Amino acid sequence: MVQLLEKEGGMQRLKILAERDVRKLITMEQAIHCVRDAYVQLSQGKAHLPPRTSISVHGSSSVLFMPAYLAGSCALGAKIVSVFPGNPEKKLPRLHALIVMLRADTGQPELVMDGTYLTALRTGAASGVATRLLARKGACVVALIGAGVQGRTQLEAVCTVRPVEKVWVYDRDRKNAARFVEEMSTHGDPIPHALFIAESSGQAIGDADIICTATSSSIPVFEDGNLKPGVHINSVGSFTPEMQEIPSRTVARAKIVVSLRSAALSEAGDLLIPLKEGLITEQCIHGEIGEILTAKIPGRESDEEITFFKSVGLAIQDMAVANLVRNAAIGKEMGTTVEL
Repeated sequence: MVQLLEKEGGMQRLKILAERDVRKLITMEQAIHCVRDAYVQLSQGKAHLPPRTSISVHGSSSVLFMPAYLAGSCALGAKIVSVFPGNPEKKLPRLHALIVMLRADTGQPELVMDGTYLTALRTGAASGVATRLLARKGACVVALIGAGVQGRTQLEAVCTVRPVEKVWVYDRDRKNAARFVEEMSTHGDPIPHALFIAESSGQAIGDADIICTATSSSIPVFEDGNLKPGVHINSVGSFTPEMQEIPSRTVARAKIVVSLRSAALSEAGDLLIPLKEGLITEQCIHGEIGEILTAKIPGRESDEEITFFKSVGLAIQDMAVANLVRNAAIGKEMGTTVEL
């Protein structure tokens, strides 16, 4: 294990990494590899993942506490996430996150880092893992619904694992879509220059090989009838039983893959709502993504089937990516060290 925490004269030394440090220390391809490894460890029983604890604040806001331990890579720690929907009115992000890492051999605190960007990065990386496994090999047209922070890393991730040539972007706020297209069209590789604003979600998904939804919607964000055969869908926006991005009929006819079955069946409205409607049963879930990665179950089996990855976000993703960032920070001597 790499030593980051030092002790001089009885004082513990703690490394602090700002968002700008995290951005410099890891690429999307590296994040995808980290998240893939985390899913494999989970499937092999090498990950300890307690249920996340949520505290309601002022009714509509919440704070989540997400601990995890990856025994295979000695990554131990927790993430604290606050979600305050009213923050944009105060010109503040609706989501803030902080990650604390401990030494797995002693339990000593060794690293604190900004977790807001890392959360978006690992969420995108999860879709990158799923897209690499489940999207058709020649998939080249992407539809992105939701032009927020999560949308940026969703697009980067799918473009990292497939030769994307064209992207359609739809957001209920056309100004958001316009800002997104302007920014991402100059991003450079692997994102193509051909980014277009869709006037409707139907226009966005009509020719899409890959669809990414990253919204906070409580109703489906597209119509099932507009999908073409063989499309792959990543849904990352809905994370409560009341939220729904994907039409129930789409879920009913898709091959459903989840990050963790128990988490999906307790949190994902995209599954719980069609379950309640009687359109699917729990047995309709094909399996967990780690089971595909470890060859316990097959992935895509034909070019015609619709595949659907439902991600609710797991702390093992955060710890896996944070572990790489920590090790990179040591090698490049980045961050600020403080004494406790």
